[in-house]
Amino acid sequence: MDALKNNAMAEIQLKYEEYKQTAFQIWNFAEVGYKEEKSTALLQQTLGDNGFTVQKGVAGIPTAFVATYGSGKPIIAILAEFDALPGLSQEAVPEKKSIANKAAGHACGHHLFGTASVAAGIEIKKLIEQKKISGTIRVYGCPAEEGGSGKVFMVRAGLFNDVDVAIHWHPGDNNSVTLMSALANKSAKFRFHGIAAHAAASPEKGRSALDAVEAMDNMVNMMREHIPQETRIHYVITNGGKAPNVVPDFAEVYYYVRHPKREEVVKIFDRVVKAANGAAMGTETTVDYEIIGGTHDLLLNETLAENMQLNLEKVGGVNLTPDEIAFGKKLQATFGFAVPAIESAAIVKPLKKGETSGGGSTDVGDVSYTVPTVGMEAATWIPGTPAHSWQAVACGGTEIGTKGMMVAAKTMALTAIDLFINPALVAKAKLEFIKDKGDYQYKALVGDIKPALNYRD
Repeated sequence: MDALKNNAMAEIQLKYEEYKQTAFQIWNFAEVGYKEEKSTALLQQTLGDNGFTVQKGVAGIPTAFVATYGSGKPIIAILAEFDALPGLSQEAVPEKKSIANKAAGHACGHHLFGTASVAAGIEIKKLIEQKKISGTIRVYGCPAEEGGSGKVFMVRAGLFNDVDVAIHWHPGDNNSVTLMSALANKSAKFRFHGIAAHAAASPEKGRSALDAVEAMDNMVNMMREHIPQETRIHYVITNGGKAPNVVPDFAEVYYYVRHPKREEVVKIFDRVVKAANGAAMGTETTVDYEIIGGTHDLLLNETLAENMQLNLEKVGGVNLTPDEIAFGKKLQATFGFAVPAIESAAIVKPLKKGETSGGGSTDVGDVSYTVPTVGMEAATWIPGTPAHSWQAVACGGTEIGTKGMMVAAKTMALTAIDLFINPALVAKAKLEFIKDKGDYQYKALVGDIKPALNYRD
C-alpha cells in the first residue's frame, strides 16, 4: 500500500508543470457560473486525452460533464469546480490591481479545484489501467458553485445515484480535512415592475420599481430581529434604474438566505417572499421572482474524514520559498487584521470534531445527502487570506496556489486508492451515511426549476 501511494504521489508531482499551466489558463479565463465554456473544454480535453469517456452537457447544463474510466464497483466520484466570481479581476501581484478589460477573478480558487480533481482522477485511471486497482473512477465537472447550485441539478438528474463515495476539496489558507457542516442556502432574484414617468414634471404618474425594492429591503432588514440568530441574509440591488430623472419602471434585487438547517431556510425565504409582495402592494407595483439556487447543509462522514486525514498527513502541507514568503507578507500587510504565521502553510491541522457549521454554503451539500462524501482544504492562499478577496485571486495566480493544489490532488488520489482497495472502508462509510441521514428523503430546495443559466447576466 505504501509503495502504491508513494508512486501515485510521485507520478502526480512529475506533472506539476502541466497541471500548473492548466490551472493558470483557467485563472486567466476567469469565467463566471454557467459561462465556463473555455474552462470546461480544457478540463474535458485533458481527461479525454488521458483515456476518459466524457459525457458533455449533462443535467441540462452546457458546461457540466461526467468523465468516466473503468467498470464495475466501487464507483468513486471526484468533484471538480471551475467558475470565477464577478467583480474580482486582479493581477497576480501583492497590491490591488485589476486586469484591464476583465471583470471576474478566481477569488475562491476554483481554477485550482478543477485542475487538482482532474489530476487525481487521471492518477486513479492509470492504476485501474495497470490493473493495480479495479472499479470505476468518475470526475464530475460541476459548474456555477458560486450561487448557481450546479451540483444540485446534477444530483436531481440522478447522476450520483450509483456512486459509492464522493471526494472533493476546496482552496483555502490551511491544510485540513472538512469536518464542519455548511449553511443551507436559498437564493432568488426579485423583479419589480412599475410605471415610468418624468421624475420632476409628472412624478405622480409614475410608480417606482426602485421604491418597491427599497421597501422590500427595509422590511427584510427589520425582520432580522425576529429570525433565528444563526441566519444570514444578504442582498445586492442588481438594477435600480438608469437615470435619476426617470421614475424606474424596473428594478431587481438579488437575495441569499442561509441557515444551518435547510427547513429553517425554507421558512425564512418564504417570509422574504411575503416582504416582496408587501412592498409591491404598498408601492402599487408588481413583483415576480426567479429561484437561482438552493443548497443543503453538509452531511459529514467521520469514517471517511478519518481516512482522508491520514492521507493528508502523509502528503504534508505547503512549503513556501523565501520569495513566496516575501510576497505573502506584502499581501498580509493589506488585510487590516491579525494574521497567522506564513509558515503555518506547512502545517496539517489535526482532525477537529464537534463543530456544527461553517460560515459558507456549498452545493456539495446536496451530493452529501445522496452518497457518502468527504472533503478537505489545502493552503492555496497565504495564511489569513479571506476567500472572495482580491488577495485570494492574487495568490491563485502564483505557484503558492499551485503548491496547495498539488497537496489536494495527492491527498484525494491516496484517499481514492484506499476506497478501491478496502471494501470494508466503503461499507463502514455507507453505514454511517444511512444512520446519519435517517429517514430523510432528499428533495432539492430549487424544486423542479431549470438551471438559471443566465444568472450572471
